[in-house]
Amino acid sequence: MKRICYFAALLLTCSTMNAQQMDQTLTPRRQGLAVIAALEAKGDQAGLETALAEAIDGGLAVNEAKEALSQLYAYTGFPRSLNALGTLKKVLEARQAAGIKDLPGKEADPLPADYDALKQGTAVQTRLSGQPFDYRFVPATDYYLKAHLFGDIFARNNLSFADREIVTVSAISALPGCEPQLTAHVAGARNMGVTDGELRALPALLEAKVGAAEAERLRGALSAVLGDPHTAVQTVDFSVWPQGEPNTAYAQYFTGNSYLAPMEGGCANVTFEPGCRNFWHIHHKQVQVLICVAGRGWYQEWGKPAVPMTPGTVIAIPAETKHWHGAARDSWFQHLTYHTSVQEGASNEWLEAVSDSQYESVHQQNP
Repeated sequence: MKRICYFAALLLTCSTMNAQQMDQTLTPRRQGLAVIAALEAKGDQAGLETALAEAIDGGLAVNEAKEALSQLYAYTGFPRSLNALGTLKKVLEARQAAGIKDLPGKEADPLPADYDALKQGTAVQTRLSGQPFDYRFVPATDYYLKAHLFGDIFARNNLSFADREIVTVSAISALPGCEPQLTAHVAGARNMGVTDGELRALPALLEAKVGAAEAERLRGALSAVLGDPHTAVQTVDFSVWPQGEPNTAYAQYFTGNSYLAPMEGGCANVTFEPGCRNFWHIHHKQVQVLICVAGRGWYQEWGKPAVPMTPGTVIAIPAETKHWHGAARDSWFQHLTYHTSVQEGASNEWLEAVSDSQYESVHQQNP
């Protein structure tokens, strides 16, 4: 009886916490949970250090942060979980040294002595999946999922079921190749009380705080579950070639947003968001060289077919040639650029914008 009462109380507590979140977008506390989970999974300790401080300042209790990062060992492995907990320890020590008093938050209540982890974990997994779930292919794994993950871990009541699914969804968004699991957990998050509004708020948050690739994976999963329209976009890894800063000095000559990362030797890395391209232009008395390093884009000379650019494509643009270059409509695009054979009096001449019809015709001719 004590075991049944405990589990009923646990469900009631989680349901009450979930009801309080109905029809709300992500609270600062849940934003913190989402961001630290994704950065833990990504293995970005520098970003995690900043995000943990922001999350705690935003109302996430210390024990809640510990709980979220501990839970993630079941999804991302002990190495990443332990690294993240080490970063949390470092952050808390620094804040304490600075005289900051953080909210500890509650510890999880102890489980009853006769608590049946397998039984209760089976019930939790059934609720999350929306139907009974058995992984008969590997019975041991089925037991670990039920008894340990959904029994032992989810029974710890200092995070609600909805909190835990926000943590899980955000973390799996940062794991390339795990899209089927991500889609399943988006559906499971709804069963655990996460609102559609909260789910729809996650991609923009992850894009701003974690990365475009993580946000894109989640948008795809949300589209599959919620039916929202979505066009898949190819992303790039900015840890390889930096995105740089907004290219404000030349923004007037671009359709869409571009970013500039100056490099040594007079070379620059230019990043184009999907659909972004520069205006028609001419380099007088100099040759421009483009080297695609990530994503997919186009180069086109006036009166000639567009040339696709993918990583490794190198194009030397002759002086006095009218041309444009930019991203495909469904892909980020990065290229290195520099000038050579520069003569006295070299200059750039910016001309008219590449019209929408001109840009679309490139894609129609190159499906």
